[in-house]
Amino acid sequence: MRRDGLSKVGAALLILIIIVAAVAAYFLIQPAQPTPTKKVKVAILFDVGGRGDLSFNDMAYLGATKAQKDFGIEIETLTPKSLADMVPLLEDLSKRGEYDLLVLIGFLWTDALNKTADKFPDQKFALIDSTTGIARKNEVDILFREQECAAIVGVLASGMAKSLGGNKVGAVAGMDIPPLWKFHVGYLYGVKYYEKATGQRMDFVWQYTGTFTDTQAGYNAAMTLLQQDVKVLYGLAGLTHIGMFNAVKEWNSRQGKIAALAIGQDASQEWISPKDIPLSGAKRVDVAVYTAIEMVVKGTWKGGITTLGLKEGGVGVWDLDGVKEFATLAYEAKQLKDMTPDDVVKIVDQQRKAYIPGDAQRIADELKEKIMKGEIKFKMPANHDEYDSIIRELLAGNLDAALEKG
Repeated sequence: MRRDGLSKVGAALLILIIIVAAVAAYFLIQPAQPTPTKKVKVAILFDVGGRGDLSFNDMAYLGATKAQKDFGIEIETLTPKSLADMVPLLEDLSKRGEYDLLVLIGFLWTDALNKTADKFPDQKFALIDSTTGIARKNEVDILFREQECAAIVGVLASGMAKSLGGNKVGAVAGMDIPPLWKFHVGYLYGVKYYEKATGQRMDFVWQYTGTFTDTQAGYNAAMTLLQQDVKVLYGLAGLTHIGMFNAVKEWNSRQGKIAALAIGQDASQEWISPKDIPLSGAKRVDVAVYTAIEMVVKGTWKGGITTLGLKEGGVGVWDLDGVKEFATLAYEAKQLKDMTPDDVVKIVDQQRKAYIPGDAQRIADELKEKIMKGEIKFKMPANHDEYDSIIRELLAGNLDAALEKG
């Protein structure tokens, strides 16, 4: 009887063990149910121009939509009615507490952010292409190393000038502000780099117009430079340098041939007149917006200044894919006249092959590689006096004056 009783207890215990094991196995093989998470929500705040500028605002939208596709985030876009509307809009969005990130496009947002950020320490802000000058845990300022882009353009512009039978390159610039100092330093560095590599003397002209919004000022400045036998003009003045494009186009029409060439900047601008504008420098606002969103999504947020250059894909020269992308945007906006995007790409490709000589492309590629490897690092002028000093030294042929030491 005792043995039978023990046998019954053992059997019951064995059954209990089997049941427990089965239950445990059931739960082990069931897929873990994810904890519901709130979808990241981002607001993109354009400058007062809004969408349709085929430049900064449209590039910002491209970066946001790419992040939306890659990360499954929710995005909203807003445009202030005026400069006076910026602070109220920013405060209202911050009060809501529903946005994981507010992305502000362009330097016009700088003052509004300074007046808002400290009031809402839990709200994250990303300021694109400007800085408030104040370090905050809830603010990231994303800037560009414009010198790197402009240096490559300087080499290619020099080669283009030689192809046109000249040795003088220039720029139609906007206002005398730090971002333009960087373009000036980089562009002149690239011209002098080409001069040193080839032994061919290059002359350089830089013209500030004092404005980013006056096409007539751009036209007048460009005509003056063209009359001084400048062969290639780099547009660094926003809307103002659209007037520069018009001047180059008219100049070539008068000559009955390609007598001068223009270079765009920021967005690919070749579509405006591809025979006259075979090249554009890139300032990738889309990459900056994507980078800011990625910091939030991946939990790598760190307040302060982030800079983007060639290595990060933040600046460069637009390739033919980029040319087609912006030509397509222009076509969809009914801004592309009597051409298709494919026509633009074909003409640009022909003009690049015709006017960018092989040695210039080789030198540009060499310079790009050195920059990306960190062998060449440009300094940021601390003030106007240092900026002036660097320019003087570069004009005298001292390339090291533009670089960080060590």
